[in-house]
Amino acid sequence: MIPEIETKTEQEIKFFQEEKLMDLLKYVNENSPYYKKLFKKNNIEIRNIKTIEDLQLLPVTNKEDLQQYNDDFMCVPVSKVIDFATTSGTLGDPVTFGLTDSDLDRLAYNEAISFDCAGIKEGDVVQLMTTMDRRFMAGLAYFLGLRKMKVGVVRVGAGIPELQWDSILKYKPSYLITVPSFLLKMIEYAENHNIDFNASGVKGAICIGEPLRNQDFSMNILSKKITDKWNIDLFSTYASTEMSTAFTECEHSIGGHHHPELIIIEVLDDENKPVKNGKPGELTFTTLGVEAMPLVRFKTGDIVQLHEEPCACGRNTTRVGPVIGRKKQMIKYKGTTLYPPAMIDVLNDFDAIECHIIEVLTNEIGTDEIVIKIAVKEESPVFLQEIKDHFRAKLRVTPKIEFSTKESLNKLIFNPMSRKPINFFDKRKNDF
Repeated sequence: MIPEIETKTEQEIKFFQEEKLMDLLKYVNENSPYYKKLFKKNNIEIRNIKTIEDLQLLPVTNKEDLQQYNDDFMCVPVSKVIDFATTSGTLGDPVTFGLTDSDLDRLAYNEAISFDCAGIKEGDVVQLMTTMDRRFMAGLAYFLGLRKMKVGVVRVGAGIPELQWDSILKYKPSYLITVPSFLLKMIEYAENHNIDFNASGVKGAICIGEPLRNQDFSMNILSKKITDKWNIDLFSTYASTEMSTAFTECEHSIGGHHHPELIIIEVLDDENKPVKNGKPGELTFTTLGVEAMPLVRFKTGDIVQLHEEPCACGRNTTRVGPVIGRKKQMIKYKGTTLYPPAMIDVLNDFDAIECHIIEVLTNEIGTDEIVIKIAVKEESPVFLQEIKDHFRAKLRVTPKIEFSTKESLNKLIFNPMSRKPINFFDKRKNDF
């Protein structure tokens, strides 16, 4: 069921959002210590902010503000908080988010319409292959959304291919929610244990944390490797704890659909001005309907491109393209601008690479240095040269590449204190 507002015209959606925006600004001005001070400091008269364009009159908020003034963003007393979640801390110290009963209902609604977008329907069974503990908002959100849809949930958690396959063969889920690279481990385990994964009944996977597509929406190397063997549909979903909202692909796979009833989005340049249509910039959002910790013009650090063309699914909403990279993970290397996802794509071209990490450091002359450590099935100078040549062909530069062991790299990738696999390590001296 597509929410009615998502089928309206562009102008109707804009008018709807502007009414919600005025309500939000009044709410944060009365209840948020942080925004109350910010508006006063900048002589902001919120009654003058009436349109989406007027948002440019407001200062932006960033992750550093959240870290430094975490408690000042809370708009309700702690007694009203039902769930305490934290960000993953990928780019800094984790930030605590409180959610009220109303916020949890909003979270459930968001995931329900997002999963519906990907084709999940009442009566399906979904295997949840992400954690619900460690104050992880996403796992809880998935469960709440599926429950709202009256969909069965198999809560297996992350990792352990054997346990995942035991549950798939027993409960026959039609969809999986997982990090896509883990599906390759699932395929490998199935092949080694004579499991016919194409007869498992799994129709699709909702994929989090890693891109599935190139900027033109063609399948990237990772998604090709999965679907070349396993005949399932892959749907990308993009979200964050801060936005409490997801952008999920429909069956047409041309970007994650925006839910205008939940969030206002902008794409900004380095001067915090909107980029020209179709140009990449930093995704910046304003949450709607959040009670405990609403955010106004929050810069995510993610570089994306918006797409406005109509979608055949019937939604008239903006779509967010694959994340190009994180602004703070941008690397200037030998005159070329690089982001980790582009290097990961190159490494994914090689089946012989079992795992890898990317480190970026500051060298003796003060510029960025990249060191890629890989574990392979069989080390050889010829293979190392082949990888370097491939980097040069694809990205025009060749980083330093070293062989390592699978055991030593996995200790870094699967840090027990982290909720997600970590492949990128920023060790630059002048880190952001």
